[in-house]
Amino acid sequence: MNKILLWSIIVALAGFLFGFDTVVISGADKKLQLLWGSSDVFHGSVVMAMALWGTVIGAMFGGIPTNKLGRKKTLIWIGIFYTVSALGSALVNDPFTFAFFRFLGGLGVGASTIAAPAYVSEIAPAKDRGRLVALYQFNIVFGILIAFLSNYLLSNIGENAWRWMIGIEALPAVIYTLLVLTVPKSPRWLLLKGRNEEATKTLKLLYPDQPVDDVVAEIIASQSTHKDSVETIFMKKYRFPLILAFLIAFFNQFSGINAFLYYAPRIFELAGLGESTALLSSIGIGVTNLVFTLVGVALIDRLGRKPLLFIGSIGYIISLSLVAIAFFLEWTGMAVPIFLFIFIASHAIGQGAVIWVFISEIFPDHLRASGQSFGTSTHWVLAAIIPSMVPFLFATIGAAVVFSIFAFMMVLQLIFVIFMMPETKGVSLEDLEKKLIKE
Repeated sequence: MNKILLWSIIVALAGFLFGFDTVVISGADKKLQLLWGSSDVFHGSVVMAMALWGTVIGAMFGGIPTNKLGRKKTLIWIGIFYTVSALGSALVNDPFTFAFFRFLGGLGVGASTIAAPAYVSEIAPAKDRGRLVALYQFNIVFGILIAFLSNYLLSNIGENAWRWMIGIEALPAVIYTLLVLTVPKSPRWLLLKGRNEEATKTLKLLYPDQPVDDVVAEIIASQSTHKDSVETIFMKKYRFPLILAFLIAFFNQFSGINAFLYYAPRIFELAGLGESTALLSSIGIGVTNLVFTLVGVALIDRLGRKPLLFIGSIGYIISLSLVAIAFFLEWTGMAVPIFLFIFIASHAIGQGAVIWVFISEIFPDHLRASGQSFGTSTHWVLAAIIPSMVPFLFATIGAAVVFSIFAFMMVLQLIFVIFMMPETKGVSLEDLEKKLIKE
């Protein structure tokens, strides 16, 4: 197997743990509230949400270790955090300690959205960079499905079933941590730190059939522009990539994707489906997400990032508008689930496939981790705020208006894609830097 592909797959497993960790708590939800006699507010905001707040913090500050310690060491620590979180959460006997260990797992999730795409984008050749980085998103979706399956299989093994549901994550976490020890350090990060000899050795491993001296010289020339300068992503010349990172993360959440995933059964019940049918439809959503994520991964380096996001935007607008109409006109039956299946397919092939790839490409080497931290923080803060407002908004303005707002926001995303978003397919990171940064 090609070394670049193998190492990209190993690093992308951080995404699998991300997806698994995010969803696995759903199986223990009601059991934990009953066990500890928690109020709805405490259970929701502390027991259930603490991992999410860890994710926000991890995304905000994950750029620091990614820059200082390096991509590889950060990825190793992410694996350790996942392992400790899984074991700790499974063994505790009170909600506060449980919340602490879940918070640690959240830190791992947030930091992984920076370190993993950064690492893969820095080892991948330009022609394959999109699909290799997109393996991270595929693994997120795959991890979600496996977590649902695991919860189902472990649900009837006794009163401590919730401990096994949560603790089982330690197994893939340990495997991931051991595997990530085998990958080399990012050659771009090594060159950034002046460790040219180590970087050259790694590049020879990555590209054994190519002379690497020219590659090294090009990277060093690009990095030397910023050498010894104290720069931040908030400087004027980095305004354009900063705006791009903000907008793609902003539109990702204003599609309503996390709001929908969190409340899919509730939305289906509002549309007139029975509880069992609603749950079955929710599983269908997971399968659709996986299938179309695979399609997105397959197409991202063929069609490009911009065409995929264009297709996704059109799909968003059509599906969300139909959902809004269905709620306005009080359609019942399978209409809403079908429209939402189109919505999830549009997301998977567009935003789902593109977001982590695009954010990892548009910043120069020395600011990549900081830029990703900004983009992912925007994503996660909105991912915390928007879903938390959904039950209130459904009860006050109604589902029809909520989905109408999401549809309108996707019209704005389409305008962003057509008039503002650059294509990054097949362009080297050095050439992208020249294109996007105005001195």
